[in-house]
Order: sequence, then structure tokens, then C-alpha cells
Amino acid sequence: MTQTDDDELRMLLQRVARRIRNNRADGAMSDTQLGVLFRVEQAPASPGALAERERVSPPSMNRTLNALEKAGLVTRSPDPDDARRVVVSITPAGRALITETRRLRTAWFSQRLAELTPAERAAFERLAPVLRRWSEL
Repeated sequence: MTQTDDDELRMLLQRVARRIRNNRADGAMSDTQLGVLFRVEQAPASPGALAERERVSPPSMNRTLNALEKAGLVTRSPDPDDARRVVVSITPAGRALITETRRLRTAWFSQRLAELTPAERAAFERLAPVLRRWSEL
């Protein structure tokens, strides 16, 4: 493969990822806000831990959390192990937004898969181990 081929593959993956991300229950929500909401759904976390995982500054994470809290999607409460710390948790409204976003993304992706020929589908499925490995980097 040439550098041009590598660039084209990268750009194609980015375009597909963007198309998937565009399917969301709240079109006004930023990718960062939605990403944080997905993280908090997995487990409550401190703002500092979220900032570190999302690779943003603590003040930037605070702005994101303020917006999510104002929208009623997360709550902040004292950490049960250390009352000086705060833990961010998802609310039922946040969980509903994530559920609908997943449904929309799955529907979009399933439709694209249904359009593939059997040979294209088999080739796509052979990529799964590579994509899984890359997703864990």
C-alpha cells in the first residue's frame, strides 16, 4: 500500500465513524458531551477521572458536566467514600438519551450492512478482529 492508500483508508474510516456519530437522539449535543454521557453510563466517576479519560482539561470537563447537568442528564453528588470529592452519575433521562442514540446508530449500521452483497459482508466481518484490536489501543 502507498501513503495515498493509507490516507484514503484513514479518511474512509473517519467518514464512516462520523456518519455513525451523526445518528443521535439529541442533535444539539456535542460529541464530547455524548462521549462523557456514555462514559458515565458505564460507571459513576469523578470529574477529574472523566477529564483524564476524555483527555481534556478539568475546566473543559467542568463546562461539559455543567451542560449535561443543566439538561438533566447527569447529577453530581458527594462521593460516598470521601465527601470532599464529587461523583457524576447518569440520570434516567440521560440513560434514555443513550438508549435512543444506540438504537438510531444500530438502525443506521444495520441498514448499511443489509445493503452489502454476501461477499462484501464476509470481507467486512473478516475486519472485525483488526478493528477490535485497534479499538483497544
